[in-house]
Amino acid sequence: MRRVVVIVQNAVFWTLFFAVSGVFIPVATVLVALIGLATPRRFAMRCVRRAISWYGWTMLRCGWPFARVKYRDLAPEERDTPFVFVCNHRSASDPFLMACLPFECIQIVNKWPFKLPVLGVVARFAGYISIMEIPFEVFRERAARLLAQGVCIISFPEGTRSGGRKMGPFGSAIFRVAHECRAKIAPLALSGNEDIPHKGSLVLHPGRVYVDKLPAVTWNEYRDMNPFRLKNHIQGLLRDHLEKVEGASV
Repeated sequence: MRRVVVIVQNAVFWTLFFAVSGVFIPVATVLVALIGLATPRRFAMRCVRRAISWYGWTMLRCGWPFARVKYRDLAPEERDTPFVFVCNHRSASDPFLMACLPFECIQIVNKWPFKLPVLGVVARFAGYISIMEIPFEVFRERAARLLAQGVCIISFPEGTRSGGRKMGPFGSAIFRVAHECRAKIAPLALSGNEDIPHKGSLVLHPGRVYVDKLPAVTWNEYRDMNPFRLKNHIQGLLRDHLEKVEGASV
């Protein structure tokens, strides 16, 4: 019986996913293009990023009620952006979960999102950064410019999906940038979506997903750490939080 329920739920979700995408993407693309022609570039970029967030939020709603997502801000008084968000990475649904964040954001991605039809072009125009395609100096320059504009940067320093609760090793690039820019680093703990979907699968299993924004670590708190120690510190904060909420080693 459970297997039948999962099949039906997935059929409904993927039908909605492609139907909504088929309408939302072209409409949003036309609107964004018109806004880009009629307004200053900074305003147009903000609109593009907001449109991407709306798309992600809509996709999350398509999974309701068998996949429920809850955003929890554990430091709601922190509203002074920008942040560098550092996330653990369990599932292909992780980028969509970023629609929960009430901030103007871009994501650091690998090459493949830029190869998607339409979405890849929109993501590139929005300022998303493919860290695999540019030297570190260019990455640092672009990230610093975005932070100076008040745009948050979302990173998945594991680089690839873990597929489970155990975190993989973190890369150092985003921590070098954050250190040089003296940026506030907000750990973002993602839990519950390791099977929504599981790595290498398109099947979504029912569950509750949590997106927890931990208190940000400020420059004054990490100024005496080098990027390597900073990386380990942030990963430790994420691991401690996830072990606390999930009750198991991650």
